[in-house]
Amino acid sequence: MTTTEPRDRKPASEIAAAEKEQANALPRRRMRVTPHPPIIPEENTSPVGGPPDLTDRGTLRRLLARHGLHPNKSFGQHLLVSRTALDAVLEAADLAPDDEALEVGAGTGVLTVRLAARVRRVVAVELDRAILPVLRETTAPFANVEILARNLLSVAPVDVFGTAPYKLVANLPYYITSLTLRHFLEAPNPPRLLVVMVQREVAERIVAPAGGLSLLGLSVQFYGHPAVVAHVPADAFFPPPRVESAIVRIDLSSQPPLTGDARERFFGIAHAGFAEKRKQLHNNLERHLGASRETVARWLATADIAPTRRAQTLSLGEWLALTRAVLADAGEGT
Repeated sequence: MTTTEPRDRKPASEIAAAEKEQANALPRRRMRVTPHPPIIPEENTSPVGGPPDLTDRGTLRRLLARHGLHPNKSFGQHLLVSRTALDAVLEAADLAPDDEALEVGAGTGVLTVRLAARVRRVVAVELDRAILPVLRETTAPFANVEILARNLLSVAPVDVFGTAPYKLVANLPYYITSLTLRHFLEAPNPPRLLVVMVQREVAERIVAPAGGLSLLGLSVQFYGHPAVVAHVPADAFFPPPRVESAIVRIDLSSQPPLTGDARERFFGIAHAGFAEKRKQLHNNLERHLGASRETVARWLATADIAPTRRAQTLSLGEWLALTRAVLADAGEGT
């Protein structure tokens, strides 16, 4: 289980835009391979008959060295080594023996093996080919672990789980957090519960109420109810990153409030509203939806929203009301 941090920390307002650009370029964090790894004496710090204790830094160093690896700070790679953080993730996931779990960005398998001991099936996704041998070694004792060596954004849940329910439990790569959440929340078979570790600043945006709402927060709250479970300090990782993290639990609603074309219209309106944060809502809607001032005024009046308000002050309910007003004005239903 790894986390990544930006090389140069950006303000929260720039994170979402940067994620899309970075994801399109598909930069990929990789373990750096040491051509001639040092010889490190083996010590048996593993439970008898079980996998190694990957929260022990000495055990982790020896495991990585045996594979000629160590965390590559130039790629912002950091490995979770906190039992407290792992316990918090597992507790928040409310795991049952019959559950199926999806983990993306499995890394060394520190979370994977803990999941495997608790549920019927674990599907672990990891793209970094340098660390895949480590993941295969640490999960070898568990017959219920399946490893998918691919980009997490290419994973279609229906291909993996069919229509069966599953939970997504993972430490998300920071640089594509928004894209990852959207990918799985909008999937034909979304997880019924998500427990994810993200950058603390991003977690605060996800759960923010009206007044400090962002496009990311609105997008997640459209599908479910997020809550911050715990904050995770930098020293919970090896080596420690420059930012703190947080564990977020997202309980999905049984059905989203809008579906199909109405859902697409909702997000189109939201993107227009948040396009220029400092501008009043009516200006953004006119400019980015190509609508006349009179039309936008009619939409906002129908939704009982003052035109001088800004996007971040609207609640989810008000965005839904605005979308329904737009649809009704166009003669479309919801």
